[in-house]
Amino acid sequence: MRKWEILQAIADSGLVAVVRAENPAQAERIGEALAAGGVASIEVAFTTPGAAAAIECLARSKKILIGAGTVLDPETARVAILAGAQYIVSPSLNVETAKLCNRYQVPYLPGAMTLRDIVEAMECGAGIVKLFPGEALGPDFVKAVKAPLPQAPLMPTGGVSLDNVAAWIKAGCVAVGVGGHLTAPAKKGDFEGVAAIAKEFVARIQEARAADRK
Repeated sequence: MRKWEILQAIADSGLVAVVRAENPAQAERIGEALAAGGVASIEVAFTTPGAAAAIECLARSKKILIGAGTVLDPETARVAILAGAQYIVSPSLNVETAKLCNRYQVPYLPGAMTLRDIVEAMECGAGIVKLFPGEALGPDFVKAVKAPLPQAPLMPTGGVSLDNVAAWIKAGCVAVGVGGHLTAPAKKGDFEGVAAIAKEFVARIQEARAADRK
């Protein structure tokens, strides 16, 4: 897929599932459960032991968009891209990582917490800007940013739950990143539970968008 197609797929879905696992095998099972639940894209965090191996296996299945998360530098970004990652996510902006991703035409989603961070990320070519940590900002922050920067493509990560996902979408976010609130059942081996929660997140995002169009 081309860069713009990947970004469009993330925006169309509205949900990026953040996977932090204990090992590659668990990451793969979580990814399969998320795909079964209708999630279109997942982000495998590089805090997962053997993250590159998990990305390579999941990318091979071609069932879901695979990104790499918690990428702090261009070296890690290149490893992830060679493993099959289709987009790169960072907790903050790293200019050299942005340059590498632009070189290979891979979408880069850096984290931001202030208006200045957001503008700098956009100037570095960020296709989507990750608001992180989301729980420290809230949907009202998105509304405030959208006044001077209506073109900003924002995606909160951290603190997004079934209870507040609609508020984030209605505030103007192109997507949301969800981790523990989505994948928690996997800790007990309940992968069907992960799929069920995923379906609920997808449904609530669709409902929020439909309500916003009325």
